[in-house]
Amino acid sequence: MARIADMDIDIDISFVESLDDSPAGAVGVAVRPGLEWPAAAASLIQSLGPGFAAALEREKFTGKPGSAVSYDTGRDAPHTVVALGLGSDPGPEQYRRAAGMLGRRSRRAASAALAADEGGRTRELAEGFLLSQYSFTAYQSEPEPAVTETLFLVGEAGEAEEAAVETARINAEAVMFARDLVNTPARDKSPEEVARLAREMAGPLGLRVVEHDREDLERGGFGGVLGVAAGSGRPPRLLEIWHEPEGAEAFAVLAGKGITFDSGGLSLKPASGMETMKTDMSGAAAVLGAMQIIARRGIGTKVLGLIPLTDNMPGPLATKPGDVLTTRNGKTIEVLNTDAEGRLVLADALALGVEHNPDVIVDIATLTGACMVALGLGIAGAMGTSDELVRRIMELGAPLGERFWHLPLPEDYRKQVESPIADMKNIGGKWAGALTAGLILSEFAGDVPWAHLDIAGPRTSEEEHYRSQGATGFGALTLAALAEDLAERGASFSRTL
Repeated sequence: MARIADMDIDIDISFVESLDDSPAGAVGVAVRPGLEWPAAAASLIQSLGPGFAAALEREKFTGKPGSAVSYDTGRDAPHTVVALGLGSDPGPEQYRRAAGMLGRRSRRAASAALAADEGGRTRELAEGFLLSQYSFTAYQSEPEPAVTETLFLVGEAGEAEEAAVETARINAEAVMFARDLVNTPARDKSPEEVARLAREMAGPLGLRVVEHDREDLERGGFGGVLGVAAGSGRPPRLLEIWHEPEGAEAFAVLAGKGITFDSGGLSLKPASGMETMKTDMSGAAAVLGAMQIIARRGIGTKVLGLIPLTDNMPGPLATKPGDVLTTRNGKTIEVLNTDAEGRLVLADALALGVEHNPDVIVDIATLTGACMVALGLGIAGAMGTSDELVRRIMELGAPLGERFWHLPLPEDYRKQVESPIADMKNIGGKWAGALTAGLILSEFAGDVPWAHLDIAGPRTSEEEHYRSQGATGFGALTLAALAEDLAERGASFSRTL
C-alpha cells in the first residue's frame, strides 16, 4: 500500500490571548449573525477598515452556518482573514465546520490562527482544523499537501484545553488512518495487506490481533465469508482485534464490513456502479480507526473488533445465484443476488461476536443503496434489537458530526426474506431494502443487544470543510465514543425485538 497516515500530525497547536498576539499568516474569525466580532478579534477587524466590510457585503456574508469569505489584507501577516459563519445557535458541529473551512482556505499558509465567540470549544476547533489538512496524494506525481505547521487558538491554555487538543489530535489521526484505508485503490489493499496494516497499527498500541486465514475459516464454519470470497483470487481474512484493559466492567463487540472490492460477483454491477467500490470496506476502516482511538485514550471498556476481509469477484468458483451457504452459527442463507454480500460476511462476524457473550454488539457497513435513497449522503441509518442502544448511538454521534436516523425493523417484513429451501434468503422484495438487510443480520445477533449502522451514504463526501472529496472515516468517532460511554455509564440495554 502506497501510504497510510502516520499516527502523528505535525501541526503544533498553541494558545494566544488575542489575534494581535499571533504571527499567523492566515486568520479565521468565527461569528454569528449580526456580525458581533469576538473581543479577541476586535482590534484586527477594526484595522482592516472599510475594505473588509465591503468584501463581506459583496459576498452577502451574514454569519449563517457554513458560510465563509476570504479577504486579502495586502499585508505580510496576516495576509488573509477568513470570516466564518456559525449561525445563530451553533453546536459542536458548527464550530468544527468553521475551523475546517479555515483549514481548507489556509492550507498554503505556514501558520493560522482562529478566534471564536465562545470558549469551551477547543476540541471541536482543533479537530476541525486538523482534519481539514487531510489530502490523499499517494498516487500523484506532483502532490501539493498542506503546508501549515502551526495553529494558534485564541483562549487561555489550561489543563482542560491541553487535554482537549490531545483528544482532537488522537481522533484526527485515527480518522485520517481510516480515510487512507478507504481511499487506497483496491489493487493495493488485498485482505492480506489490510490485515498486515492492522497488525502494524495494533502492535505499538497494545492491541492483540488474531488473524484467521482461509484454512481457519473453513475449520470454523465461516460459510458467509468463504462464499463471498469464492470468486476472488485473493484469499480472505477475518481479524479479531482485542482491547483488554484491566478491570473493565463493560464488553462491546464492533464488527465492520471489509469488502476490499465489490464487483457484485456473478450478479455483476454496471461499470459505473463499480467506480467507488474500493470504498466498500469503509465499515472495517471505521472499526480500525475506533480501535486506535480506544487504545490510545486508554478507554476502560473491553472491546473486540471483528473485521471480515474479502473481495467479491466473479471468478470461476464464485458463488452462484441459488447456492446455499451455511454460516458460523449453522443458519443457512440462499443467495439469490451475489451483490448482496455484505450481510453474508457480517452474519459470520456477528455470530462469532455473540459467542464471546458481550454486553452489546454493533456492526457498521456500507450495506445498502436503499439507505442512501432514504437518508441521502449525509445521514447513516441505525436500527437494531435495542431501541435504547440505537438512541444512545444517535446521541453520541450528533455532536461528533456523525448523524444517524433510527429506522425500524418491522416483524411483518420478515416474510420478505423467507426461503423455501433455506433458513432465509439474502435479499427481500423490491421495497425497504435497508430494513430487510437489517432483519437478516438480526438473525445472527442472538440475545445480545445489537445495533446495525448503514453508512453507505456518508462514507464519502464532496464537501469542503473538515471533510473533503473522498473518504470521510465516518463512524470511527461514534464507535469510540460508545466505548467510552459504556465505561462511564454502564452497558445495561434491553432488547426490544
